[in-house]
Amino acid sequence: MEHEVFVPVQAERLREALADPVRVARAVPGLQQDAGTPPVSGRLKVRVGGHTITYRGTVRVTAREDGSYAVEGDAAEARGPGTVKLALVLTLSPSDGGTTVTITGTTTADGRVADLPPDAVSATTGRLLNRFVENLAEVTQTPPGTAEREPEREPERETEPKKPEPEAEVEPEAEIEPAPEAEPSALSEEQEPAPPTPSRVNREDAVAEAAHARRTMIGRSAEEVDHAPPRGRYAPVPAPETAVGRATLRWAAPAAAVALASAIAVTRALRKRR
Repeated sequence: MEHEVFVPVQAERLREALADPVRVARAVPGLQQDAGTPPVSGRLKVRVGGHTITYRGTVRVTAREDGSYAVEGDAAEARGPGTVKLALVLTLSPSDGGTTVTITGTTTADGRVADLPPDAVSATTGRLLNRFVENLAEVTQTPPGTAEREPEREPERETEPKKPEPEAEVEPEAEIEPAPEAEPSALSEEQEPAPPTPSRVNREDAVAEAAHARRTMIGRSAEEVDHAPPRGRYAPVPAPETAVGRATLRWAAPAAAVALASAIAVTRALRKRR
């Protein structure tokens, strides 16, 4: 294949970036580096014609005597037996306002990508090469050997264990002599014990009423409990009697006594006549 990409960067700046593996790794689009591996190695997800294939491999960039650069790479599918091998040559040609990067070489692949349409594979390859060269032009702004790595943590300094502070001496408390108990007088012995306070009486009544309510509700259905009249302090207060009824009862009792005495007198008189 043969592919050309123009970038507005001087050729010398691109050569410095290609000589630094760290910046080359940053230029590979979508490369996820694994910890403890060489700079230009890791996993790369490639989308070809609606299919996504993940490869794991390594890329090496070597400067040649004629000023060009050789790019060699080997990768294997993360989930499958497919492999990809590439051998490319990058040639930098200075031009007005920048540099033209010419990419030539061959690529062999098998596995899933071999079953996809060739046009889709070619379009994906061209897109990856364009992004690689553009990213390479952007990383020329960073100094050599720098990358987006996690900042190294400073080693923790060993601190001497703190010595336990001596406990403060506690002065013994002065012994307090108990106050002499007052002798019970004859008047206090004759006095009756004080009645319980109203709060205590109310509390005992409430406990007794609750216990009575539990005893009465045991063995009764929910309907009977719902319709049962309340008892205790919650029972309904009967209506007060009227004064008219009391007055009637006050005069009815003597009248009944008089009538009863009259009946007895009449009965005795009738018996005497007989």
